[in-house]
Amino acid sequence: MLKKRKTTVYALGQYISMSAHKARRVIDQIRGRSYEETLMILELMPYRACYPIFKLVYSAAANASYNMDSNESNLVISKAEVSEGTIVKKLKPRARGRSFPIKRPTCHISIVVKDISLDEYIEVDFLDPLRWSKKLKSKKKYTAMAYDNMCSNGGVWDKK
Repeated sequence: MLKKRKTTVYALGQYISMSAHKARRVIDQIRGRSYEETLMILELMPYRACYPIFKLVYSAAANASYNMDSNESNLVISKAEVSEGTIVKKLKPRARGRSFPIKRPTCHISIVVKDISLDEYIEVDFLDPLRWSKKLKSKKKYTAMAYDNMCSNGGVWDKK
């Protein structure tokens, strides 16, 4: 029997204070590239959006090495997307008692990293006797508790 193995890990950055359009300009450059190449590109690009994206890529690789025991040289950015977040609105006082609106856009960035060295499906022996014996041993045994004074004081339900 074939069982699907998890080969992707993600990192999510929410409410990053920059416009989604400026973050997409950088994300489009790194989508589909390897992890090491992505870090080099992000270090050398002159945009302000590179630093939070660099931190997210680094975090996704750390998640992959911790959760799947994968090597960083086998990682590829399989999916990277930017969506618009909330807009923080402020009012700036101007001359003659007027006000001018200031809009601070935010965005959510998600980066999915895939390990290309792992197979997507693994072979599982359905009739493995060790597998069934572990499940039988892990059943919880419940014990009944008896109270001696339950009948003499009228029980729990007679209290008002």
